[in-house]
Amino acid sequence: MKKIESTCIIDDDPIFIYGTKRIMKEMDFCDDILVFNNGQDAIDGLMDITSQGKKLPSVIFLDLNMPIMDGWEFLEDFVKIPNHNREKVTVYIISSSVDPRDVERVKDYDVVNNYILKPITPQDLQNVLAEVA
Repeated sequence: MKKIESTCIIDDDPIFIYGTKRIMKEMDFCDDILVFNNGQDAIDGLMDITSQGKKLPSVIFLDLNMPIMDGWEFLEDFVKIPNHNREKVTVYIISSSVDPRDVERVKDYDVVNNYILKPITPQDLQNVLAEVA
């Protein structure tokens, strides 16, 4: 199976980030992993990438509940980033919330592909690879 060039994890939970990066490495999921601890850092970092003329990560794993800027606010700003490959970016919401309102609200965003419950599993990542690679 093909692997992804670069992926991005936006989450404030260091244990989740550690575990997810470890699974990604074991599976040879991607070449490069960017990590941001809140939506504002992610927007700033992704804007910096685009200002350098580089491609955005093709997959973004986004937590909803974070300090400073949450996942919903990130999505509002993300769709405004001017970049030639933003349309090729697939966002997966990664959350421990089973609130049906969150699952419904995700459908309002074309850029969001799916909603994955924490913790992320190797099977979740296989499914992502099957969808985007």
